[in-house]
Amino acid sequence: MASGQESATAAHRAAAPDTGTPAAGGDDGVSTGGPGRLAAWSRGALPRTLLAVVAGLALAAAFPPYGLWPLSVLAVAALSALTHRRTARQGAWTGLAMGLAFFLGLLKWLNVIGWDAVIGLSLLQAFFFVPLGAALALTSRLPLWPLWAACLWVAEEWARDRVPLGGFPWGRLAFANTDTPFTPLAALGGAPLVTFAVALTGALAACACLRAWRIRRSLVCRAALPAAGAAGLAAVTVLAGSAVPVRTDADETVRIAVVQGNVQQPGMDFLGRPMLILNNHVEATLQLAEDVRSGREEQPDLVIWPENASDLDPHRYPDAYQAIDRAARAVGVPILVGALVDHPTREGYVENQGIVWDPRTGPGDSYTKQHPVPFGEYVPYRDVLSRFITRLERVPRDFWPGETTGVLDVGPARLGDVICFEVAYDGIVRDTVNDGARALVIQTNNATYGRTGQPEQQLAMSSLRAVEHGRAVVTAAPSGISAIVAPDGTVEQRTEEFTQDVLIGELPLRDARTVASRVGAAPEWGLALGGLVAWGWAIARNRRLRRADSPGTAPGPCGPGGPAGGGPGSDGRGAR
Repeated sequence: MASGQESATAAHRAAAPDTGTPAAGGDDGVSTGGPGRLAAWSRGALPRTLLAVVAGLALAAAFPPYGLWPLSVLAVAALSALTHRRTARQGAWTGLAMGLAFFLGLLKWLNVIGWDAVIGLSLLQAFFFVPLGAALALTSRLPLWPLWAACLWVAEEWARDRVPLGGFPWGRLAFANTDTPFTPLAALGGAPLVTFAVALTGALAACACLRAWRIRRSLVCRAALPAAGAAGLAAVTVLAGSAVPVRTDADETVRIAVVQGNVQQPGMDFLGRPMLILNNHVEATLQLAEDVRSGREEQPDLVIWPENASDLDPHRYPDAYQAIDRAARAVGVPILVGALVDHPTREGYVENQGIVWDPRTGPGDSYTKQHPVPFGEYVPYRDVLSRFITRLERVPRDFWPGETTGVLDVGPARLGDVICFEVAYDGIVRDTVNDGARALVIQTNNATYGRTGQPEQQLAMSSLRAVEHGRAVVTAAPSGISAIVAPDGTVEQRTEEFTQDVLIGELPLRDARTVASRVGAAPEWGLALGGLVAWGWAIARNRRLRRADSPGTAPGPCGPGGPAGGGPGSDGRGAR
């Protein structure tokens, strides 16, 4: 049996932070260099890298259109295990490998624009997994490390949702779990709490597996208790959502019609000639009006058209105005029209709007999209970048952002309009509900990315928002997928892509707000801060241990759960 001082010294060395130089005989390098270093890479870092890539691809498959949501838990568990008790540098590299594979798999729908766009955006997003991997490695030596791992996942998403250029929230763990046991937790703490629960389950599963691996040869039953405890906590986390009530009772209902006019072709040139898409929606609405007159359909209370249903500004082009007005008068109820509108005072800018069009008085209240998409609806640093990237000429005019939420009275319904990618941003949807929206409308245009899986990914976000805020959600798209989603997240009706179709149904209107709507971003900030504090704690602790391990300094005792302790952070290299 090793002496106490020898065991403590070994523990201090195991906990010391990465200094940038591979340890002699370690799995990432050897003291001899050259062939020896390459061999060490093959034995250690290369297998971990390959496993991280597999985990990243598995995480991508957890999202629609595949929807294999258990893989989101397994991917988190894999990253937790691969970074467990590694150096910060090793963790950072492992995180980068997993993140790049994940986003390449998730965002492959961008290849419609070009594979350089897929690779560029994937690499940018993968860099957020670098600090995540480093932090997971360092905090894995702390007591209760699965808890800190889950908080760090929330922190990573918190940062990625905001920077750069307003952030890109695609690929949050919550968006892979929109119809799973974790989903009801959204009603308590929104998407961040769902992410936390998924990550905590995965980290606990990794803890249980690591414990079980270490004691596999032990005949002492008590040694199996930590592994069983971690597995039990993981099961409790999975089942926690079943205790959260999801309210679906309606204060009243309205009958809606969602018009999907269709486009002629997918891809970057879906618009075709001017008025083509608009005429498709007018045609489908006129057919709906005829069905109502003939008694085949019941009169709706309102009609919803998608984003970009009118590619011409109806305020400036009489043909567009008359076409929309003819459809509204024929159906006899207000239409929420998605249209591109020239900015009234800033020459050269355009606004992406939802306009309430009354059959008697014409255009009325409108909502302007608050968060235009960088490089899709506006070009940052246009003067500089356009010299090198000629493809940016396909965005000839920048979209001007709106400044208010999209709460609009559309006939008898007070609806909250959210346009396209805005559904991915917690704050925009939450503010819309808190400002009085009784149901949500997602006007979107996925024609560019048709049949790529992107429309399914966006529909999943609508389902999560329904549960998060206790609101029915209507998704309207010119080419699909259009859908009606109940307040419990159930997709009650949906269209196929690239078909002309009309969905008709009863839309529940609700006034009660969920806990998530009331508490806002507090859970996200609290959990993210917890992860960052734990990371700072781990850094400070490792520095202290390294000083204690320096020549002439007596090593101090390890705390419970530390390298020499028996808690979750122990790797068996402490006292034996």
